[in-house]
Amino acid sequence: MEAVPIKEIVGRLCFNSRGQETVEVDVKAGNGLGRAMAPAGASVGKFEAQNFPQGGVREALMLLREYSTKLVGLDASDPKAITSALRRIDGTTNYSRIGGAVAYAVSMAAVEAAASHLNKPLYSIISPNVEPKLPFPLGNFIGGGKHAGPGAPDIQELLACPVGAKRIEDAVRANITVHSEARRLIEKRQPLFAGGKGDEGAWAANLDNEEALMLAAEAVATASDKLGFRIRLGVDFAASSLWDEKERVYVYARSGKKLSPEEQIQFVAELKDRFNLFYLEDPLHEDAFEDFYELSKWVKDALIVGDDLLVTNPSRLKIALSKRSCDGAILKVNQAGSLGDALEFAELAAANKIVLTTSHRSGDTVDSHISHVAVATTSKMIKTGIVGGERIAKLNELLRINERIYLETGSEAHMVSLPYA
Repeated sequence: MEAVPIKEIVGRLCFNSRGQETVEVDVKAGNGLGRAMAPAGASVGKFEAQNFPQGGVREALMLLREYSTKLVGLDASDPKAITSALRRIDGTTNYSRIGGAVAYAVSMAAVEAAASHLNKPLYSIISPNVEPKLPFPLGNFIGGGKHAGPGAPDIQELLACPVGAKRIEDAVRANITVHSEARRLIEKRQPLFAGGKGDEGAWAANLDNEEALMLAAEAVATASDKLGFRIRLGVDFAASSLWDEKERVYVYARSGKKLSPEEQIQFVAELKDRFNLFYLEDPLHEDAFEDFYELSKWVKDALIVGDDLLVTNPSRLKIALSKRSCDGAILKVNQAGSLGDALEFAELAAANKIVLTTSHRSGDTVDSHISHVAVATTSKMIKTGIVGGERIAKLNELLRINERIYLETGSEAHMVSLPYA
């Protein structure tokens, strides 16, 4: 591939979907321009890259102005070379000096600039030899935990995945149908429901965990019947946010329960069976590698997925592999810091048959780069939310990728093969 040398890097302060300060970076390379804005999470693992140095966004931008000339001349189409340079400049293990948000924005804007210069789709710059297949959208339609307010369920996300869809357009429409059906069912139970949503566009309703799960299962079943193909239900427990380290119990404040690790494992396994769940994300806290393995003895036909457990960190994934903790992993580029860091994680996961789900963050942006990251890493699913401008932007980009493939080949892109479909 032709090298595309970086000419200029410019950063600025912007705001994410929660109204929080973040950074946006422009990279000029060859004749191309790339632009990327860093997202931020609410349910943040303690082992994630540090978003900003101690002085926040302004210090991160001041530092970028000082060291950006060290990146000029690097090949924008080589994310690993850019990551190596950022790592040398930063000098820490977690980007605490320059900020992981800047590492994310610089590395993502660089590959976009290279794609623009070469007139190629972004995914083909990230992974030149990939056979492009489209991931299934995994959408949050009932929210709780840190993504919603008091009165919402303790469980953070109830998720729909249209596993029976043959086309990406049908898959996107299916999750929208589930989202709409969920509102209808909430209003049936609560006629005065005001339509409140959480950070990711999921309904934030006054429901306990049991009510939310029953309603979610009905919404998925109704949408499946209406559309004529299978949609499955998943859960993100975000269990680290429930875990009380001092008492060593999982605290379900809404239901007034405190569960020991053994009781949490049994609770998750029972929910999986009762509601036919195919996807269990962060069912235990972020250091519970052994407990994840114990859960796997109870659950044989659903993905057990690590997010806070792994934080897109190869070292954490190696621990999980040694302990057989999970068979699925969340890929969040900004958890790792830069794109090159995330690709190292993705390669290790693929080599060990770990099922990847590329994911957005609760404080996201209208950028659609992660749609290309999902295709480039052959992720089985992409977690984007369902509605809201910053969420639908990723789904619309999948439609554009599909369109480009159709125009180039005469056939729509194939969907990936999904376990437990």
